[in-house]
Amino acid sequence: MSVVVKKDESGVYQRVVLKNAAPHHYVNVCLVLEDESTKLSGVEFKLFIVSGLKSLYGEVGAALPFDVLKYDEDKRSALLRVYSRGLVKLWSSLTLLGSYQNQACAFRVLQVSPYLLALTGNSRELQLD
Repeated sequence: MSVVVKKDESGVYQRVVLKNAAPHHYVNVCLVLEDESTKLSGVEFKLFIVSGLKSLYGEVGAALPFDVLKYDEDKRSALLRVYSRGLVKLWSSLTLLGSYQNQACAFRVLQVSPYLLALTGNSRELQLD
């Protein structure tokens, strides 16, 4: 959010507050399962998220448009793109998902940004020599 202060010629200050105008938000998530040997394909991963949206928000929530831009099957981590207006719905449904095929699970939201470039580097994963 940015604040712009303008001075008109009459000497009156006008404060203008702009909200983030980014159309999308990018979410880096990781699925942690009780049984580490369980494998999920990209399609199963997306269907699991859609089922979480449906259980929390019904049929309308399940229709929330989001994309899985990148999915790593070994780490069960993904990069999701969602419209900014649907970020809270997606995030809350991910938080409340607790079981996958009768085993405990949890989504870890690692990073969120309105800019894809901001997710390219993660200081937590740096390995210094």
